[in-house]
Amino acid sequence: MSKASPEELRGLFLFEDLDEEKLRWLSQYGTVEEYPADGVICAQGDPAEYFYVLLDGEMVMSQNVRGHGVEISRTARRGTYGGAVQAYLDDQIEQRYQHTLRASRPSRIFVLPARKFGKAVRQWFPMATHLLAGIFFGMSTLRRTVDQRERLSALGTITAGLTHELNNPAAAAARASAELGERLLGAQRSLADLAARGVDCTHLSALVSLRPKLPAPAARRSPMEVSDAEDELGDWLEEHGVPDAWDLAPGLVAAGVGVEEAGEVAAAAGEHLPAAVRWLAEVLEVAQLQEEIAEATGRITALLDSARQYSQLDRAAYQRTDLRGLLDSTLTMLKRKIGPDVTVKTDYDASLPPVPVYAAELNQVWTNLIVNALYAMQGSGTLTIRTALENDHALVEIGDTGVGIPEEHLTRIFTPFFTTKPVGQGTGLGLDISWRIVADRHGGDIRVESLPGDTRFQVLLPLAETSDTDG
Repeated sequence: MSKASPEELRGLFLFEDLDEEKLRWLSQYGTVEEYPADGVICAQGDPAEYFYVLLDGEMVMSQNVRGHGVEISRTARRGTYGGAVQAYLDDQIEQRYQHTLRASRPSRIFVLPARKFGKAVRQWFPMATHLLAGIFFGMSTLRRTVDQRERLSALGTITAGLTHELNNPAAAAARASAELGERLLGAQRSLADLAARGVDCTHLSALVSLRPKLPAPAARRSPMEVSDAEDELGDWLEEHGVPDAWDLAPGLVAAGVGVEEAGEVAAAAGEHLPAAVRWLAEVLEVAQLQEEIAEATGRITALLDSARQYSQLDRAAYQRTDLRGLLDSTLTMLKRKIGPDVTVKTDYDASLPPVPVYAAELNQVWTNLIVNALYAMQGSGTLTIRTALENDHALVEIGDTGVGIPEEHLTRIFTPFFTTKPVGQGTGLGLDISWRIVADRHGGDIRVESLPGDTRFQVLLPLAETSDTDG
């Protein structure tokens, strides 16, 4: 360990404009340390206690991403700095090294304690310090705010779609429920009328037992076959003196009643056949309304299941999850945005195992990519979603037949605030958020290939669990 002379420090571009007093101060409080080849100067995540400046040799800056060291830069330029570069912001906040610095060959490094470095910068350049601090904290606040706004915007899209999808089955259930009360009263009145006409208990019991014995309606009958069945039953009812025979026939045929079943009603009701047929028609309408309510509530339950799957409210934050379920739930939530002229094709690899992921956050990624694809197609085209195995990663590909991404924009699409959409239609954070979720949170990657009519975003997720799962 030795000292650097003011003359040596003045030869560095970082310090060349400092006066003698400041150079002597740096020389007094800083030291020169030597590092061998591959020697660690500072390690990512450790407390940021020193500011480092390269005097001689070569430095490599790298970052650990989910257990993988990624080299960011390599330089031999004298005066290049690293370490506690933000020490000037606030000496009361504990800061940590954001990257790892290594000497790629034997190197001499000027080392300055972070607190002294930060204090000196604040004293020597007060205005510049305030400006830099304002930019740093302002950009951080802006990014968090717009990030949150982007998420809320996506939530609004999902909420609107879910509300729209729930409205139809809810309205159907309400309508059927209202009609059900009227039909039940009508069936009760018809049964009371039969009793008042003198139909004894034995015949009433026979009539009541007919309903469960009726056969299920014939599946997939052609319109011609249905029309012939209605004509046949209408003729039979009219011949047997049943009023409104042609009005009753369609409902009875739809419920599985034909001439044979009508004969059984006649045998049980005798001379009171018209009243018995009216009662049976109303009972069958009650059963049909019950089926409609069951179908509508089943649809509502399925939509809520998709919403729960999308939000992952009932699941742990990080666990092995079936990607197909996540993709399907996202498609369900976005159904309202998928126009009638957009064809959705899915190709899921059945051999793909569950993948360890933050499921709710990945659904944000699928939402961003699918919404972008729909925007690119402008209401018509083909949306393709595919999963596959690629080495030790799961691949999710979302493709569209839209206009494509200009080649000059491909290198910038994941840059914060960059967007190709008109002003007011995009924040430029959707793909930035997606990148951070996939790369930072999952240790994965996003690739993009684009030509007019064929754009594909490919998300790669590691199949092995990572140790850093605490967020």
